[in-house]
Amino acid sequence: MATHTTLNMATQVPLNTKYTLPILGYGLLQVAPGQAAGFIAKALEVGYRHIDSATMYQNEAASGEAIRDSGLARDTVFYTSKSPPDQHGYDATVKGFEESLKKSGLEYIDLYLIHTPFGGKEARIGGWKALLEAQRVGKVRSIGVSNWGVHHLQELQDWIEETDAKEGEGKGGKIVNDITDWCAKHGVVVEAYSPLVRGLKMNDPLLKPLADKYGKSPAQILLRWSLQKGFVPLPKSEKEGRMRENVDIFDFELSAEDMKTLETGKYETTIWDPTTDTS
Repeated sequence: MATHTTLNMATQVPLNTKYTLPILGYGLLQVAPGQAAGFIAKALEVGYRHIDSATMYQNEAASGEAIRDSGLARDTVFYTSKSPPDQHGYDATVKGFEESLKKSGLEYIDLYLIHTPFGGKEARIGGWKALLEAQRVGKVRSIGVSNWGVHHLQELQDWIEETDAKEGEGKGGKIVNDITDWCAKHGVVVEAYSPLVRGLKMNDPLLKPLADKYGKSPAQILLRWSLQKGFVPLPKSEKEGRMRENVDIFDFELSAEDMKTLETGKYETTIWDPTTDTS
């Protein structure tokens, strides 16, 4: 486990390609399209260099606009998007990816994820093949999946060397250990969306003592927990103060005992759970 002296906003996580992923991202789930560009611009100003969007979020165009207008070199901002969650298979994934790329107005996408495992084995493998083709021609640098369970991931064993990232809902006490164990075994990076539990646990009795002990907010404790678990958290905030608070997590380290305190053994989703899909 890396210590607080070795982690900072510039820390990069190596993927299974030659590329790297910034250790902390700015998530765009439920950020209104008309406001997203301004929020992203502020996030980039604060120091984020990792922007996480999706077709479903409807803010891919705003993401690309903010990145292009930032004045930052393109290769210094990592941009992720995801396929339409209700469209599956080779043809649908090709179409969805091309639309994502066009909306962004960028020359390439850093990481593109198949957003859900729905549609059955043939559709999942077909979608993966479509992304492999886009990767080979340089339209996307790294590829991965989102919300997939172990039984879905196992189908891609033949191509696992090309699998770069798996995104799933992740926050204190609510990680699906079989998925994270599988990813660790196969060298797949795990990103954690909703790492702040959508604000639902800020008054949790497990968090307050730790916040007092470390002189940090409950949100900072949760984000630090994700980092020390080896995840890449993707917090979302539309307030500059909270954006800054969410990056101020590199000057302390949770003890091993305190890390265990947050591992409650309970699994509670806050949005959805496609990992259980049996198609």
